[in-house]
Amino acid sequence: MPNKPSKDRSTAPDLAALPTEDLVRALLARLDDAPDRDGLRRTPKRVAESLAHLTSGRAKDPRSVLNDAVFEHDADEMVVVRDIELYSLCEHHLLPFFGRAHVAYLPKGKIIGLSKLPRIVDVFARRLQVQERLTMDIARAVQDILRPAGVGVVVEAQHLCMMMRGVEKQNSRAVTSCMLGRFRTDARTRQEFFEILHR
Repeated sequence: MPNKPSKDRSTAPDLAALPTEDLVRALLARLDDAPDRDGLRRTPKRVAESLAHLTSGRAKDPRSVLNDAVFEHDADEMVVVRDIELYSLCEHHLLPFFGRAHVAYLPKGKIIGLSKLPRIVDVFARRLQVQERLTMDIARAVQDILRPAGVGVVVEAQHLCMMMRGVEKQNSRAVTSCMLGRFRTDARTRQEFFEILHR
């Protein structure tokens, strides 16, 4: 008597191999009664392009955005770039969170072009993220690139997963910080940073 054929798992579709457009098209069929209507016809392509952009930082090393803009310099006063706009996707619900990052460091023989700090923020924001990890990623990258005496990063953001769903709190704002080196060990350095942020 021949054996009963078993389910061949190799015939199951490899979702990771499917184009993003096809996955979005299948999702729309679940979410809308008329996924082929005019307004949705090009949505799979648009969403695929949008997601590719919003997660483009996952394949980037932060050093790749520097363009040799690290310079020898004997300055040792605090450098702060504040109010850096950021937009990211929460990895829990794939909903946006957005806000501002404030980045400071204490040079120790090297400085970085000021426009490069926002670029480093973007490298890590354009990934599926949580705000806590984003804050640490930025601080550790600056520390790794410059080896300064200290790094301080504060991120303030609003999360659509809290505003549109769940607790539905429209005015809540999450604040996270990461302090390395003298920003962690020296209360006066940390206080100076916070005073600059609140001026």
